[in-house]
Amino acid sequence: MLEQIPTHLIAGPLGSGKTTLMRHLISERPEGERWAILINEFGEVGIDAALLQNDEEGISLAEVPGGCLCCVNGLPFQVGLSRLLRRARPDRLFIEASGLGHPSTLLTQLGNFPWKDVLALQPMLMVLDAQALHSGKGLADAQRAALPQAGMLILNKSAGLGLSDRKALLSGLKTAAPVYWSQHSQLPWEKVPRQTKPLAIAPGLDDLPDTPTGPATLWRSVEDWHCRQSSRDVWYSIGWHIHPAQQFKREALEEWLSRSQWQRAKGVAHTEDGWMSFNGTGEKSLNWQPSPWRSDNRIELLMTQRPDSRQLESGLQAARRKQ
Repeated sequence: MLEQIPTHLIAGPLGSGKTTLMRHLISERPEGERWAILINEFGEVGIDAALLQNDEEGISLAEVPGGCLCCVNGLPFQVGLSRLLRRARPDRLFIEASGLGHPSTLLTQLGNFPWKDVLALQPMLMVLDAQALHSGKGLADAQRAALPQAGMLILNKSAGLGLSDRKALLSGLKTAAPVYWSQHSQLPWEKVPRQTKPLAIAPGLDDLPDTPTGPATLWRSVEDWHCRQSSRDVWYSIGWHIHPAQQFKREALEEWLSRSQWQRAKGVAHTEDGWMSFNGTGEKSLNWQPSPWRSDNRIELLMTQRPDSRQLESGLQAARRKQ
């Protein structure tokens, strides 16, 4: 039976460092403990699963791309989570919510049927960009509404903030949650807040529908491209799945990204330097690092204006290495 699985919800705005936190926690996973990780992204491509790709045994990943994970009663979430739990039989579950989601709604619904006895909810981890808050950038209403329910605030990117700056920042947040100041979302595993709940008999998951949660990528040739777009409110996403045999010139890819008007850019690309992941927010420089991902090239941009898909794709194709 699947019952009382310790479940950690990781929430926070776009670009605050949620995926980086998850990557760091994976590096400190207790030996022999099986972890399952469910990831939601606003876009349709599913970059974060590629960024978290890990060759270690005991790590199972699943994603619910597109839309908002707070629609937890929707079929994609029900199917995605139930299939992940059946497959992984985890000792611990992590759910990384979209930066455009509603953490309070998600947390409440995870405590209700059919998940109430399957999951033992732990204090919510909320990752915030301390530098962005210090510069005057406010939180979206949905993120601010979740502050009272946070079990811990991880104030990331806090290097350079003095004591007076930190006090002023906390005063503006008006929350009693424990605070951990970090750089690169490096929260030690032993500091992750936990709580213990009495075990209960869990309902079976066999009655939940078991259908595909998203479109599969089928390659007809190595030249294949799959462009996917979505939008909600003032946000637009455009992304590509590209055959893994195609390679990109890193310098040309960086130049293409510099010309594109994005609020968030992330991806995994096969370059002349090998497989590399990149991640960037707003006007900040991109963070590149080697990646174990090999399944396909994945590139996604989040924007606040409707993207010109033809122009963007033409520029991206020009960044390829000639085969």
